[in-house]
Amino acid sequence: MKKIRVGILFGGKSAEHEVSLQSARNVLAALDKDKYDVVLIGIDKAGKWHWHQDYVDFLNDGSPELVEFHSGAKELAVIPGSEAEQITDISWEETPGRIDVIFPVLHGPFGEDGTVQGLLKLANIPFVGAGVLGSAVGMDKDVMKRLLKADGIPIADFLTYTYRDRETIDYDEVTARLGSPVFIKPANMGSSVGISKASDAAGFREAVEDAFQYDTKIIIEEYIKGRELECSVLGNENPIASLPGEILPQAEFYSYEAKYIDENGALLEVPARLPGEKVREVQDLALKTYCSLCCEGMARVDFFLKENGELIVNEINTLPGFTRISMYPKLWEVSGLPCGKLIDRLIELALERFRREQALKTNVEIKRCE
Repeated sequence: MKKIRVGILFGGKSAEHEVSLQSARNVLAALDKDKYDVVLIGIDKAGKWHWHQDYVDFLNDGSPELVEFHSGAKELAVIPGSEAEQITDISWEETPGRIDVIFPVLHGPFGEDGTVQGLLKLANIPFVGAGVLGSAVGMDKDVMKRLLKADGIPIADFLTYTYRDRETIDYDEVTARLGSPVFIKPANMGSSVGISKASDAAGFREAVEDAFQYDTKIIIEEYIKGRELECSVLGNENPIASLPGEILPQAEFYSYEAKYIDENGALLEVPARLPGEKVREVQDLALKTYCSLCCEGMARVDFFLKENGELIVNEINTLPGFTRISMYPKLWEVSGLPCGKLIDRLIELALERFRREQALKTNVEIKRCE
């Protein structure tokens, strides 16, 4: 059989650039080289695209917070049009050729938020993961929570502020509504970047300023005391849910460092110790959340389980990490789907969706009067 040419798209301009490099390395290692030819495409922190022909030279490979890729590769341009499966070397001397499907492992803005998904749709290239809409609403915590609330899905109470509000956000007013402590988060960011927990006015002001460094919109959430659960979802029209896992943070909350840098920053219990009926409840709510937010391909849904047994949806991640300590592939592994088979299925789902969309009409035939 002819091999499928997979483009692994990694790096990006977001604060999660280093996480993406770790994910790319693990996706590359898990791909079956007898089934796939691999094209490696790195986006540097300035937004330039680079074609790595055979391998990626990761600098500071042993240091997750300092890892970077060598950007001396050929620069690329995506060419939309009738033969839009082309991603072309901008020098025009040679090209990576046809790419059958892109596997984005970009995390955060400029990759997980619908921007790259829109570019790939315009270029007529199949891609793994959620489409433009699902990616955009999954990235924006404010819009995501409003949609979940409208569908009757339980969430934490929250307030939203834009950059023009930053000087008037009052700690006493916020805590009168949400209680104390509170969590302050950039609306469009992942991996706990820019997230702080505040329990006094001084810490609150500092946290607000920090969050506004990453986005022009922030949310402030009530603190939910409970166990932190995660559930992986896979599929297009008929998604399935994995067994849930549990995060046991060793600090105040599951920080960026605990997720991707410090392997001892949190304990991962996979699968979570839950009774059968609670497992099914988590899976059902994960699937409902996934469908409510128009997701496809894959996502990880994060929960709080309160002491009274109530489940609260925290957020969804439409391009979850594929690092060595990432929960998305770990949960599928324990559910019976090892990483290589998981990647096979994600690529199949991308190609299935592309074929379905290609069959849609894109123009209207106008009958002219004789």
